[in-house]
Amino acid sequence: MYIGVSFKLYLDRPRTREWCAAVAEIANRHRAVVSRGVEPVVFPSLPAMDIAMAACARAPVAFGAQDLFWADRGAYTGAVSGADLADMGCVYAEVGHAERRQFFGEDDAIVAKKVAAAVRNGLTPWICIGESEPGPADEAAAFCAKQLQASLAELSEPAPIVVAYEPVWAIGESKAASAEHVAAVARGIKASMADRADAANTPVVYGGSAAPGTLTELGGAVDGLFLGRFAHDTAAFEEILDEAAELIGKRSAGAVSAGERR
Repeated sequence: MYIGVSFKLYLDRPRTREWCAAVAEIANRHRAVVSRGVEPVVFPSLPAMDIAMAACARAPVAFGAQDLFWADRGAYTGAVSGADLADMGCVYAEVGHAERRQFFGEDDAIVAKKVAAAVRNGLTPWICIGESEPGPADEAAAFCAKQLQASLAELSEPAPIVVAYEPVWAIGESKAASAEHVAAVARGIKASMADRADAANTPVVYGGSAAPGTLTELGGAVDGLFLGRFAHDTAAFEEILDEAAELIGKRSAGAVSAGERR
């Protein structure tokens, strides 16, 4: 299970250091993380990446970039190379977030090039997909499946990815999309990847005003959460890890019961 947290442009460098130091302490003792049932993934702003990594150097916390450029080298002023991100120690790269699409004009073609750049440099892309307006779950799933396939268009062969389902209409709102809607869309996304060789191992996480309580409501419908402002409080982050541990325990108990019945 993945519990990702993006700082977007909310936290400055001192606040980032403080948050990461607190989360490092949590990760080093929390049963969900110590047992490797959960991988915490932090997406700080790029200028704070170094101090964030230093604060978590002795903790089981992975890091990702909030963006990357589609080319590794060249005359691209202000761009960030996936090669440099990998060299810094990043494991993941977020690609295609709705805010990148809205404010920076990124379309499916750009997202696909960035996904390829991440894979080329050994980074696992967190591909953000989601419908713009509320509507039936089957229509949302069809839209997301099409958006995901477009995001993978530049890959010549399957590669590890994390799919972040983030309905645009839920981002920044007071609460997440309903559990029923998210579960139905997540199933549709996974079904759309059935022809991929690694489809069974591709996690789908939920983002979009996810908060404490969201993971419990979703149950086994997703493989984790992609959190924003509601996890900038480290106490809330730990509460979400508690929920993850509870769910993992229930899954394990269910697996044991199934084995005994066989």
